[in-house]
Order: sequence, then structure tokens, then C-alpha cells
Amino acid sequence: MHILLTREASGPPVHHARQCGRRGFAALAMVMLSLGLINPAMTQPSLTLQAALDAAQARSATLQAQHAAARAAREMAVATGQLPDPVLRLAVDNLPIEGSGRYSLTDDFMTMRSVGLAQTFTGSEKRQARSARYEREADAALATRSTLLARLRTQTARAWFERYFLERMLELLQRQREETVSISAGVESAYRGGRSPLADVLSARAAIARIDDRLHEVRADLDNARALLQRWVGDAGSKPLGAPPKIDSTRLAEHALAHEIDQHPDIALMNAREHVALATAEVARQEKSADWSWSVMYSKRGSVFGDMVSLGVSIPLQWDQAGRQDRELAARLEQVEQVRSEREEMRREHLFDLQRLLANWRSSLRRLADYDNTLIPLATERVDAVSAAFRGGKASLAAVLEARRMVTDIALDRLRIERQTAAWWAELTFLIPEDLPAHAAAPTPSDQPAREPMP
Repeated sequence: MHILLTREASGPPVHHARQCGRRGFAALAMVMLSLGLINPAMTQPSLTLQAALDAAQARSATLQAQHAAARAAREMAVATGQLPDPVLRLAVDNLPIEGSGRYSLTDDFMTMRSVGLAQTFTGSEKRQARSARYEREADAALATRSTLLARLRTQTARAWFERYFLERMLELLQRQREETVSISAGVESAYRGGRSPLADVLSARAAIARIDDRLHEVRADLDNARALLQRWVGDAGSKPLGAPPKIDSTRLAEHALAHEIDQHPDIALMNAREHVALATAEVARQEKSADWSWSVMYSKRGSVFGDMVSLGVSIPLQWDQAGRQDRELAARLEQVEQVRSEREEMRREHLFDLQRLLANWRSSLRRLADYDNTLIPLATERVDAVSAAFRGGKASLAAVLEARRMVTDIALDRLRIERQTAAWWAELTFLIPEDLPAHAAAPTPSDQPAREPMP
């Protein structure tokens, strides 16, 4: 028995398209679109990975929230750098409520109508320390934004790659189904002519059913991937995807990982939090200097009595600095040490994660090379050999279908490995920003407030 195992190519006619001018090409495209020869999705602008990253960043409400937090902290930095508001005092003192002169403002010499003004004078160094603390809070908000941006770009890139490779898997399975349907049609024709057994017909139908089952699974995963991409980029996620970037290189170098890890956004955030803790400790140190309040009051009495002026000063008595102010400063300095220890532990953890990512990514690249150089060529040669044996009556149709299924399985395995490789590449690429913001640098010894001796 002889069955032709070929697949005819099909595609839209594009005769003389290159010879047409811009207007003629547009008219030809409209005609082909009206005849259904062009998919409308093909006319949409493609969504490249960079376009997806830009769209996700532009529509992120979380990033906008961190911008608002930074602006709020800077506004507070200006406010806390000012002197406290003066206090206006209006009073009636010593008003009699008994006797013949009760409720009179002028009969009793002790009754006074007073207007006073009080002002608390906070030292410039203390106000600068309070303002600097909010400036560091603003820097921490921007460092948090950098951390969130790195995660956003990584998640968006992974969602983009997920959809891209699932679409490639769907195309691969659809091609396999078309080929299997063509084989099945030939087998059934041969069976009706008495040249093929019923077992071959059933084998072909079973192969189609298995492919359909896999198509259902991939389509469901693809729907989820499209929804996930739209979650990050919005309506742009419905566009066809552009060409993927190369994933076989990264700017991270194995010998420089110890330096690169210091640029990690999480480490930069911990540096910013250390700046905040240091600024808070400096505020606590400045609080050991009490604020003085000055007041002046003018008091008017009855016309037969003289007016009076009062002057006053208020000084908080920090009689137990060792038990209060020094303890508060010590607590703030310990919080600085807490942030430093947490940062060092985080640095070690991220360094290990980065080494693991690099190792996995490089191993996957080697596996992809093995698939391209060995596994796929061998599977293709096996299909050719089994198909030739089948045409010569020396192999069964089940063997042909199994060989073709193996080719598809190997191609799908390669796509899965490439998808995981792309995910690891995205984590490596967007894990560490290329430019380190100034606020992300670790504090220098000169930034630290002097440690007060404990009693």
C-alpha cells in the first residue's frame, strides 16, 4: 500500500505586489482584506517587548503612588524646616463675678483685658535635622518605586514571553494536526479502496484526538497568558506580538556579581532606609536641646488704673536626659544597626539567587544548543526513515504517527525550555537597574550621628 505523506503549501496570492506603488499596494491590500485573504490582526501594529514594558510603566498606579509619597515627604520637609506658628492670646483676667462691680471690666483694678503673643524658637540645626529626615523619607519612597519598577518590568516581560511561546506552541500543534488530518484522509481513502487496514484508520483518528486534547490545553493556557499580559499593559495586550529579543546574552558578569548585587533595587531600598534611620537618630540627638518659648502680653485696665505689660519665657526642664533623651537616641541608633544587619542578610540572599539564576540560564542555553544540533535533527531523520519504510511497506502507519509525534514533542520541549530560559533572562535583565540613583548609595561614616555614651 502506498500513501503520499506530504502537505500542500497554501497562502494568499501576492502577484506583482513589489511592483505596485504605495497607492496600488493599499488598494490591493483592501481587496485582499475584503476577500478574507488577509487576517485583520496582521494589519495591527505589533507589540514588542519594549513597547509592553513602556505601556506597563505608564499605566502603573503603584508607581504613581510612590511618586505621590515622595512629593508628600518633600512637602513635609519644607514644613518642618520652619519655625512653629506664633500663638495669639486674647484674655480677660480677674473678672469679678460677685458684689456691686460684678461682670464689670473697668471697676476693679485687678481686671485686665489682655492680648499676648508667644513664639517658640526651635534651633536651626534641629529644624534642619527634621527637614532632612523627611528628605530621606522621600528618597526611600523613590527607592521603593525603583524596586517596584524592577518587579513590574520583570513580570511584564515574563507575561510577554509566556504569551509568545504559547502562541508558538499552538502554531506547532496546529501544523501537526493539519499533517495528521492529511495522513488520515489518505488512509481512509486507501481503506475504502481496500488498500489499508481499519487499524490504520483508527490509529490516525486517535492521533488527531490526542492532538485536539493538547490544543485545548494550550488554548486555555494562552487565554490566561493574554489576560495576564493585559493586566500589565492594558488594551495593548490584545495586539499581535513582535519579534522577541535575543536571550543568549546578559550584561551581568560572573566575576562582578559582588559589585552588581550592591545595585540591586532591594539593597538600594535598604540603603535608603538606613539614611532614614540615621536622619531619625540625628533628630533624636537634636531633641536634647530644648526649645525656648518667648511671650509678650499687653493688659488694659479701667481708665483710672494704669495699663500693664508682661514678658515671659518658657524653658522645658530636661532634668532626666539619661533616662529619656539619651535612651531615645540609643534606640534610634540601634534601629540603624538593625537596618544594616537586615541589609547584609538580604545582600547574601540576593547574591545566591543571582548566582542560581545565572547557572540555570546558562544551563538552559546549552540545552537549547543540544536540541538544535542533535535531538531535533535526529528526530527529523527518524521521521524520514520511517516514512520511507512505510511507503515501502516495511513499517506501520502507527510507527509513522509515533515518529511525527516525537518530532512535535521534541519541538514542544524545546519551546518550553526556551520559555523558561526567557523567563530567567528577564529576571537577570530587569533585576538590577543600569543607573544607580544617588539616594541609593550606602551611607558613609560622615553621615552617621555621633553615638552618645550610655549611662
